[in-house]
Formats: sequence, C-alpha cells, structure tokens
Amino acid sequence: MSIFTDVNTPGASSSHVTTQIQAEPDRITAGHAHSEAEVIISIEEIQKLLPHRYPFSLVDRIIRYVPGKLAVGIKNVTFNEPHFQGHFPGRPIMPGVLIVEAMAQVGGVVLTQMADVQGGLFMFAGIDKVRFRHPVVPGDQLVMTVELLSVKRRRFGAMQGRAEVDGRLVAEGELKFALVD
Repeated sequence: MSIFTDVNTPGASSSHVTTQIQAEPDRITAGHAHSEAEVIISIEEIQKLLPHRYPFSLVDRIIRYVPGKLAVGIKNVTFNEPHFQGHFPGRPIMPGVLIVEAMAQVGGVVLTQMADVQGGLFMFAGIDKVRFRHPVVPGDQLVMTVELLSVKRRRFGAMQGRAEVDGRLVAEGELKFALVD
C-alpha cells in the first residue's frame, strides 16, 4: 500500500507543477486521534518541496507529517557547518536565527503541500514570542515540531514552532508567512 501526497514544486515554470511524494509501507507510522496516516519525508523529497540548498538547507528529514496540520523535522547539528567557525571560536553554539529558520523550513513543508496553495514562495512575514531556552551545539539532534495555526486568504499563514534536543525545549515561537509570486 502506498500513500501519495501532492506537493507544489518550487522553482517550476509559471504554470502549476505538482510532484507526488510516495510513502512506502514501512515508512508509515500509525495515525493518531483521527486515524491519519503519518508520512516520513526524506531529504531528497524535502529538496523537491523547498528551494533551500547548502549551506542553508536546515532540515535533514521529516519524521512525522500530518497533511494540513503539522510536521516534525530533524536537523543533525554537526561541527562541520560553516557558522561554527565564528559562532563562537572555542565554544560553538548554533545561532538562534538558524534555529528559527530550521523551524520555518519544517513549517514550509506543511505550507507547500496545502491543496489550495497555487505555487509561489513562502517567506517570513513575522516572528512573534520567540524564546531561546538552551544552547544547541554540535552533536545535538534538533527536533522541531511546527503546527499550522491559521491560513488567511490562502496567502498568509501562522504556525507555532517548538525545537527540542533530547526532549528538552531549546526554542519556541510563532512564525508568520506570506506567499509571494
């Protein structure tokens, strides 16, 4: 059994192009309260959805995805990332703005796959109530849960993001997006 989810492909020509993501049976986890199938999305599939590339691709895998509702993504933090050379020498700490960007990219997976969104690019429209609780360092695995709060006129969205390392809250906040043509 396979599940197909239509996704908007960024960078396509002016006509709407749709890509299908297929989930193999061993990559589907049991649904929760509403019996929804949850899909794991690989880095190759994420790159079909989001325009970000090295060194700004900050999501390695989506480990849980509920269409139109939420996504949980992971970022494996490694010392080889370029920002650690200067942030900070002798005490590498992942910049907070990159943690927020990583959460936004997880949210972008939810937004780009909404059926009523017709292409375009989602960009930040605002960041509210963001708090950083603990530093993120090389060797950590950042687990980001981003839940859709609202969509207005199919062009604006609000999401609640939460980032954890080993079950410990490291950052949280509300992310706002606007669709640009």
